[in-house]
Amino acid sequence: MAPARIRGPAGGKKKGASRSKSSRAGLQFPVGRINRYLRQFILKKRISAVAPVYLSAVLEYLVAEVVELAGNAARQNKKSRIIPRHILLAVANDEELHRVLKGVTIPNGGVLPQIRPELLSKVKGHKKWMDPSSQPAPVVKAPKPKPKPKAAAAAPKGRAAKAAAQVQAKGRGKSMAKAAASKAPAASGRRKSAAAASSTARNTSSIVVLSEKTLFLGQKLTVIEGDLSSLSCDAVVHPTNASMYLGGEVGTALLKAGGADFQQEVTALLANHGSLSVGDAAICSGHSLPASHVIHVHSPQWGTATSEDDLEKCVKNCLSLADTSQVKSLALPSVGSGSNRFPKETAARLIIKAIKSYFVSVMASNIKQVYFVLYDQETIDIYNAELNRIDD
Repeated sequence: MAPARIRGPAGGKKKGASRSKSSRAGLQFPVGRINRYLRQFILKKRISAVAPVYLSAVLEYLVAEVVELAGNAARQNKKSRIIPRHILLAVANDEELHRVLKGVTIPNGGVLPQIRPELLSKVKGHKKWMDPSSQPAPVVKAPKPKPKPKAAAAAPKGRAAKAAAQVQAKGRGKSMAKAAASKAPAASGRRKSAAAASSTARNTSSIVVLSEKTLFLGQKLTVIEGDLSSLSCDAVVHPTNASMYLGGEVGTALLKAGGADFQQEVTALLANHGSLSVGDAAICSGHSLPASHVIHVHSPQWGTATSEDDLEKCVKNCLSLADTSQVKSLALPSVGSGSNRFPKETAARLIIKAIKSYFVSVMASNIKQVYFVLYDQETIDIYNAELNRIDD
């Protein structure tokens, strides 16, 4: 019989303190729990020991990114607590996170309920607006009395008076001639500079910003009075027919500004793309236009059973094509309310509705600015009213 081994007083090797899988991996997320869930819900023959560690690291990184961006959104909105809306904004404004979490629904992360503008208090600057009839009458100060002119010296009489008058007339005539000669070149220079300033003012004042609204994801909708062909942006929208006809109001202005090169570009686009179906869109270069691109879209006719749906589809196709082409600023007229005879109120409502629903469905969009380029006062008032109904 072999002799028994003699052990030390501790009874063998001393055991060290136990460490969890998370601490050994240098993570905060529970690796052991995630490993248990993987074995419970994934019916595979074998799960690697590295799999839960890798999944825990990925989840911890995503949570850290979302929390940091949500904290930035809360700070921008001057809030001390992160709410689901801030998480929605964080995911929507980050391209990679939006791509990863595209199918995820965040409860209570939507927009604020719609409030009629008539119910909101009117504020001017930092002071609350008050009815002028309720304000006290202004105090009118009495005008200060004008000082009396000093008494003139006694005028000379007789022959001395006549001689003094002749001398004063001669001196006054010489001084007036000298002043006129010295002021003539200055006046001509002022006239030239005034003419140049007025022409510059006409060029710069051709575009007038009337109202603007910012959507909850940061895109700006701006109403502008001016000419679409003179607006400098990434792309403009040209409502046309199936053959990309340039004879309408917008097409004529674009052709006049773009010249023969633009006409050849449209002809080549039609040959390569083919005719446009209703709501379909195609894009080409702007050449001599201030805009970099022109999006041609086949706008629908008013009066058909699907005319309203076709108009929304038309606008969404333009936005989708602009996003694909990396367009950041887009300008469009009141599509459909011209020769296609859409009522202006209906066209404005459908266009703004399509733009809002597109940005909500896409979330991460390259487009940051949308211009409504209008020229008549009636249409301008309608679009201003529609923008006022939008809640941030």
